[in-house]
Formats: sequence, C-alpha cells, structure tokens
Amino acid sequence: MIRFGKDIDEIMDRESVEQVSLLIQLEKSMGMYRKYYQYEKIEGVERRTIEKIPEKAYREAIANALVHRAWDVKASIKVSMFEDRIEISSPGGLPAELSADEYVNGQVSILRNPIIGNVFFRLKYIEKFGTGILRINHLYRNSIKKPDYKVFENSIKVVLPVMEELGKFTEMEVVVWRQMQGQKEMTRVQIERNTGIKKDTLLRILNGMIEKGFIQKTGAGRGTKYIRNVSTDN
Repeated sequence: MIRFGKDIDEIMDRESVEQVSLLIQLEKSMGMYRKYYQYEKIEGVERRTIEKIPEKAYREAIANALVHRAWDVKASIKVSMFEDRIEISSPGGLPAELSADEYVNGQVSILRNPIIGNVFFRLKYIEKFGTGILRINHLYRNSIKKPDYKVFENSIKVVLPVMEELGKFTEMEVVVWRQMQGQKEMTRVQIERNTGIKKDTLLRILNGMIEKGFIQKTGAGRGTKYIRNVSTDN
C-alpha cells in the first residue's frame, strides 16, 4: 500500500503486509484507508465521520481482491492511494468462463477461491451472490464521479474516486460532465451535438465549469478542445 502526494514521485506513506492472515491484511488496509480518507467534523454538539471515499466500497473492493486473486501468481495486491482516488490492483485476470462485460455489470460470480470466499461471506465481508460491484456502484449513486473497473489479461484494477456530490454541479453541468466522461477530449461542436444544448448556452456552461475547476480548455478558435480536469477524473 502506498499513499502518493501530488504525483507518483512523491511518496507520503508506505506499508507492506505479508505473511499474516487475510483478515489481518484486510484490517491493515482499512487502517490505511481511515488514515487518509476519513475525518471527523463537529456540527454543533454532534461529531460525525466524513468519508471522502465510502468505507463500505473500499472494504468490498479489498475483500474481493483477496478472495478472487490468483494465488499461484507470485505478485502482490497493490493499493495505490492518491488525493483524488484509490486504485486496487489484484493479480490474475478473469476466469475463462467469465467475460469482462459480465464482470463489470455484476451478472455472474465465479469464485476462484471458494474456501476463502466462504469464510469472508460468513464474516459478512462479501456477498456470496456476486453483488460486490453492484454494491460499490450503489454507494456512488449520488456522486458525479463513478468507480471504474479495468480488466487486463493478468490483473484486475478497481478505481474508487473521491466522491463529488451532484449538488456541486448544476443540472446542465451534470449533462455536459457525463457526456465528457470516458472521453480524452471533446470540442464544443461534439458536446453540442451529443447534448442538444445550443451554442451560446453551452459556452456559458463550459466557461462556468472551467471557473469551478471541473474542466480545462486547450487550443484556440476552431481548435479549442475541452478535457476533464485531471484532479476530478477517474
């Protein structure tokens, strides 16, 4: 587990957890999470815990990584913590019987390690019926930024962004933001065509989003393009 600063060259914290039980690994990872993504806020006479990333989503992702990783691969689960997200990478791709679409949409669950899975299920760290991704997504239902799942041949990565509440965006900004999600860059014409928002209105929305730091503008004239701000992207 590594906590980075502004970039990967700035390492603020690091911890390796080896040769201990999986339950201790899980608990250690939760400790690192709470150190950087939770804080207490006093409102009047009440003290409440604020979660920048939902604790239940993080625990679900870590538990799934421990349960579903390929233990015959001599590699470690990696937890990379950034200011705006956590990336959890586990060794081993998907089982041959499971497609990437089925995995991402939570349609089918195949336990690679059924004994470990059964222990975690009985302790209520995971659901036996493969609802992990659906549960994670549900926890982000009110966030403009959503989890991302990347399936590679020999590994799986889950990206949990720091939540950005929909309330910080206007209704029209949400429409534009969602059109830009997953796009490297877009022109005003492309956004206009996809959203149906008229040019003058769209330019006001885009300029407002630039002022709020949600997006950036590059180029000039007909070469102007808009990109999601790296600090708010997944």
